Amino acid sequence: MCGIIGYIGPKKIVPVLMNGLKRLEYRGYDSAGIAAITQNGIRIVKEAGKISRLEALLNDNEIDGQVGIGHTRWATHGEPTRKNAHPHYGCSDELALIHNGIIENYSDLKTQLESKGHTFHTDTDTEVLVHLIEEFYNHGTPLEEALRLALTHVQGTYGLVVISRREPDKLVTARQGSPIVVGLGKNENFVASDVNAVIDHTKQVTYLDDGEMAVLTRDAVTIKTIDNLPVQKKVVQIAYDLERISKGGYEHYMLKEIMEQPETIRDAMRGRLLVDEGMARLGGLDGEIQSLLYARRILITACGTSWHAALIGEYMLEEFVRTPVEVEYASEFRYRDPVLDNDSVVIVISQSGETADTLAALREAKRKGVKVFGICNVVGSTIARETDAGVYLHAGPEIGVASTKAFTSQVTVLALITLLLARMKSMSFTRGVEIVKEMQRLPEKIQKILESHEQVKAIAEQYCEATNFLYLGRGYNFPVALEGALKLKEISYIHAEGYPAAEMKHGPIALIDENMPVVFIATHDSTYEKIISNIEEVRARKGKVIAIATEGDEDIKKRADHVIYVPSTLEFLTPILTIVPLQLLAYYIAIMRGCDVDQPRNLAKSVTVE
Repeated sequence: MCGIIGYIGPKKIVPVLMNGLKRLEYRGYDSAGIAAITQNGIRIVKEAGKISRLEALLNDNEIDGQVGIGHTRWATHGEPTRKNAHPHYGCSDELALIHNGIIENYSDLKTQLESKGHTFHTDTDTEVLVHLIEEFYNHGTPLEEALRLALTHVQGTYGLVVISRREPDKLVTARQGSPIVVGLGKNENFVASDVNAVIDHTKQVTYLDDGEMAVLTRDAVTIKTIDNLPVQKKVVQIAYDLERISKGGYEHYMLKEIMEQPETIRDAMRGRLLVDEGMARLGGLDGEIQSLLYARRILITACGTSWHAALIGEYMLEEFVRTPVEVEYASEFRYRDPVLDNDSVVIVISQSGETADTLAALREAKRKGVKVFGICNVVGSTIARETDAGVYLHAGPEIGVASTKAFTSQVTVLALITLLLARMKSMSFTRGVEIVKEMQRLPEKIQKILESHEQVKAIAEQYCEATNFLYLGRGYNFPVALEGALKLKEISYIHAEGYPAAEMKHGPIALIDENMPVVFIATHDSTYEKIISNIEEVRARKGKVIAIATEGDEDIKKRADHVIYVPSTLEFLTPILTIVPLQLLAYYIAIMRGCDVDQPRNLAKSVTVE
């Protein structure tokens, strides 16, 4: 993994590929490269590090041509070096290939290919693919057939593109577990791992499903299965423009996306709240709502930030719908053989809709015959296509690797689902109207929090040199503590842990001294008195207390070193507000430490391998 772009058409190849790679930079990577079919064969230029280093090399290497591929790599097999960067040749410069994913049986394939005279030059599993295709291609087989035959021997995941100097008027691509989108133009066509790579050129795209491959020429795209059966695909119109993937005047994508949250929350609710009925309307659940309503058990599965949103959803659904809910890490779901029966439903949550572990959990649930619902942000993503029903976030592209606006949108959508089900069960009209009206006020309340960003910045200045942080919350705000700690870890590289506040006494209290900042989510809710007691325990050990509190709570100033206020709201909606200052705190601390907040080290935006 991580980013793929391919082009065939009348334009000069290098600007198209480089623009596409820059559009994919946000996904996280450690090396980059391009390959182009020229009059003298296939030229490859690649480099470790940022795309700017590749660009500098290209300035010294004139490359002509109108067909080519580009890649940003996030290392899985082999260190992030120029040698291991994509694209890769086979034994000659006849073929070049780029690949996202992991080839699980690459070692066995490599041994077989070496016995047939193939020589390898990298530490990657990807290089095995191009040699395997070459083995079939050397016998005069057309490129797409050589690829198809090769893939019948492959175990693992791939989104790949291959080009040949022998057949210079085509690109061939295939997908299994790693996203591939085909962009459709006039006398030109594109292939990419993400629509952002092609949006400068076309808004007409189609998505490959697992087990499918495509042949692209200048004026046609032919799609079939790996089993050689023709496939007809739906053409999708990309619904956003370049402005949505620009920084919009902000220094970083992350800051822009934090500041966009009043609008993204509004978009998540747009057309979905019925004030006169105290009800939610979710068209994506039509036809399947009864499965959710009468489920005896709901299992929510997700990874990372989406898992934290799922925990909040668990609290919401159990409180208002009274259905037992379990939240499972998607990475563990299929390996522990969870108990699922006809009275169970599964909800999967993913910003990208392509998270490998979450997709595996989805497919395992479907194999067990249960209904699977999806919550995701990317229209046309695999999760959107493979679930029985679901709800889009409508948060727009999230470029920063550390998720911010997608998290608050996920919690908002879970609140909408909860309201819908609760009203269909036993929630009163009056209570429903109260919730609808309060949800409508959330955007303006988030805006008010954002206006206090300078106060958060001043707090960050005092603690940016800390080496450890502890985040504590109770009830609905326990998952917020987890998410706040994750944000700080992801982008500042400070060790941080989130805990239920009551668990502090069962271990973490040993860490607290005058050098330990402790962040409390201490809003005025049903757990307020208990969390005040926890604050006193930290103060007694000289810990530094940063409190996220409800506006009007003057008493907490006596107990905390710093207080960041958020407006009052209904208890189950507080996470949508309390996370915002924690996002800002992480952002400002990371900036002050000189970290790359949009592309933190070792992280990828969409984790498409296990």
